[in-house]
Amino acid sequence: MSEMWDSLWINLRLATMVPGAVAYGAIENGAIAIRDGRIAWVGRRADLPTGAARETHDGGGRWATPGLVDCHTHLVFGGDRAQEFEMRLGGATYEQIAQAGGGIRSTVAATRASSLEALLASARPRLMALAREGVTTAEIKSGYGLDIETELRQLRAARRLGAEGPVRVATTFLGAHALPKEFQGRQSDYVDLVAGPMLDAVAAEGLADAVDCFAERIAFTPDETARLFTAARAKGLAVKLHADQLSDQGGAALAARFGALSADHLEYTSEAGAAAMAAAGTVAVLLPGAFYFLRETKLPPVDALRRHGVAIALATDANPGSSPLLSPLLVMNMAATLFRLTPEEALAGLTRNGARALGLQDRLGTLEIGKVADVALWDIERPAELVYWIARNPLHAVLRAGRPQEIRR
Repeated sequence: MSEMWDSLWINLRLATMVPGAVAYGAIENGAIAIRDGRIAWVGRRADLPTGAARETHDGGGRWATPGLVDCHTHLVFGGDRAQEFEMRLGGATYEQIAQAGGGIRSTVAATRASSLEALLASARPRLMALAREGVTTAEIKSGYGLDIETELRQLRAARRLGAEGPVRVATTFLGAHALPKEFQGRQSDYVDLVAGPMLDAVAAEGLADAVDCFAERIAFTPDETARLFTAARAKGLAVKLHADQLSDQGGAALAARFGALSADHLEYTSEAGAAAMAAAGTVAVLLPGAFYFLRETKLPPVDALRRHGVAIALATDANPGSSPLLSPLLVMNMAATLFRLTPEEALAGLTRNGARALGLQDRLGTLEIGKVADVALWDIERPAELVYWIARNPLHAVLRAGRPQEIRR
């Protein structure tokens, strides 16, 4: 019995990103058949089963990869922090700016003053910038409200952006991002608010897919993080952690203890932290944009992560203060040049491991039968070009759930 497909793409070179003996899971002269928004068949065109498609498309010999997954962003916010950029260039450190009331708090003030429509209007171009470089799924965190009303408004905006397309959006509640000025000297009370009424309100509206926390000397302690994570897990929500960015606070091991989807940043993570992440299946999300922008010198422990078999994801960390970066292609180049990832590791970081960091590995991140048909087509001669070029965007077209997307240039 012959197959019936909604669409068939032929004359493709496939970087399936399925791990195995072949680099990039590559298939020359490949084809992808799509039915009901999912991959119904993928492989060598010579092995294509008998079937018919309502539409057949010639890929022109282009390379096809899974749609890119940007698993850590802060895209919804008010204002910007260009002035603080000038201050850092003048010698002030990220911690000094934060301790003086700048940093995250300045964005909190601008975000609290922004309406839902204003937040959407400013975030749309940022999300579209990711889409123009092949992103089909992005995570968006809250964390610039630090009160119930604004945190909910940020998450509602993120949900709206995902509903509008062309990028699906996973949302993360990051109420424990910084201590708001009205709680100065009462940090424990603020953690009670985040883990209690604030989390309750977020969960009641179904606005978050996960809960995050910034565990650091200038933010929240391991014990405070554990309180929040315990409350999140009690509501059936996954957890993630900003961990070990500025110092080793044992964040990686703490994330692993709670079975976190990911621990992110990790510049100061120890060997023991890497081993704990491996045992828990927690993904390491490296953020070279923040490393570069903050002029960090402590490299994340890539060799330790490799030794222990920790999956390594990459993300833009797009945010106004420490990573005003909207190019996943540049992220891959930075990861290769600064962190010494191989091109294949870098592309895996923004495909299969990015999906895993969001708990979406069963649906996204590789070109396999049954996966959602999110596909990026590239005008390149080899996959390494996606990592090699700087300020060149070779994206030709994007399919989201099998449908070509109009990406405004």
